[in-house]
Amino acid sequence: MSLLVVGLSHRSAPVSVLERASLDADTQAKLLQDVLAAEPAVEAAALATCNRIELYADVDKFHAGVAELSTLLAQHSGVGLEELTPYLYVHYEDRAVHHLFSVACGLDSMVVGEGQILGQIKDSLARAQELHTAGRLLNDLFQQALRVGKRAHSETGIDRAGQSLVTFGLEQLAVGHADVPAWAKGKRALVIGAGSMSSLAAATLARAGVDEVVIANRTAERAERLVQILTEPGGTGVAARAVRMAEVGDELARADVVVSCTGATGLVLTAVAVETALAGRKAPLALLDLAMPRDIDAAVHRMVNVRLVDIESLAEASADAPMAADVDQVRGIVADEVAAFGAAQRAAHITPTVVALRTMAADVVAGEMARLEGRLPGLDEKQRAEITQTVRRVVDKLLHAPTVRVKQLASEPGGAGYADALRTLFDLDPEAVAAVSRADLNDADVKNRGRV
Repeated sequence: MSLLVVGLSHRSAPVSVLERASLDADTQAKLLQDVLAAEPAVEAAALATCNRIELYADVDKFHAGVAELSTLLAQHSGVGLEELTPYLYVHYEDRAVHHLFSVACGLDSMVVGEGQILGQIKDSLARAQELHTAGRLLNDLFQQALRVGKRAHSETGIDRAGQSLVTFGLEQLAVGHADVPAWAKGKRALVIGAGSMSSLAAATLARAGVDEVVIANRTAERAERLVQILTEPGGTGVAARAVRMAEVGDELARADVVVSCTGATGLVLTAVAVETALAGRKAPLALLDLAMPRDIDAAVHRMVNVRLVDIESLAEASADAPMAADVDQVRGIVADEVAAFGAAQRAAHITPTVVALRTMAADVVAGEMARLEGRLPGLDEKQRAEITQTVRRVVDKLLHAPTVRVKQLASEPGGAGYADALRTLFDLDPEAVAAVSRADLNDADVKNRGRV
């Protein structure tokens, strides 16, 4: 089996296509279940964010896997296969590992170095574990990706290379001012949504010095919870309150800056709503749309006295963002970690064969001892134990060097054939090896279930 990733991102597709191809949580679950029902795949996980949709799978056939995953992405995204195909990229085996590790480090983000992607990878793994679509390979891969991402942020200055989309978006709104705090000071902020991105936006605005943050969300309890976090002792100290979605129009008229990031399938702020809010006001209105698909009507771009920054404009702005020198160091970390992951996986591939060999040797020892006892029934317990221990030591010494060496060789590039050689040389039963593999997979599923 081999790792395959098929996906599209802001680097391969226009925002208009990404927006239409977005997958909600229910659709992702159905997609993963359908991938496992397809013949080429035995494991699957989806990484879906505002600027990327990727499907990871453990497949036994490359071309059939690419065709099946591409077709299923098209079916569940609602974008036709013919339209979607030119924007898809494919990575296989080590290149697929390299891609996910780069994503985890923020090297493939719209804003290089942003750390929010780690939380999204964590959520993707948790979802695949909950649905039982992630087996040993994808559990190991995503767990390692999280460790690589954390290592990159702790050992390098990659954080200096970029910020979260929230910070970057606010910087685009604050163009012409010394910095975001100078621009935000004294403003009233309206945040629509109470998810992770919206929460980050509310906290960022509060720390930047806005006078008030108003939270609007379809679920009142989540909005109230976010307000509680913002206003609790030792928190941001900002004035905050929660409102119903029905009150967004009134709050829009009073707000100076609006950040919207919901999971709605339709527009949250229409051009008419924004135009109504602008009526009779002199102060400019700043809008930041971080949703995919978009929350705010793109027609707002053409309005006077309003500035809208959305995912599309962020993509254009980030294309010219400077790359920090730390990026090269992170690339080095990724390369080292990809090599280590590959070696570990190749070594693990031969482990069932080695276990089956040692099990066969133990069975041979047991059989020979039973035959010896039949010929020498007068052996006492001490003599029998000494002979058994001696035979086992001989077998262990004979097998030790070959099995250690074969594991070393198997961990090197091109070492996959050593497991086959071992099975052939010792005439191992393929079903015995498969039984060990199944037991390992079951153990891995139990150990990794719920772990992130």
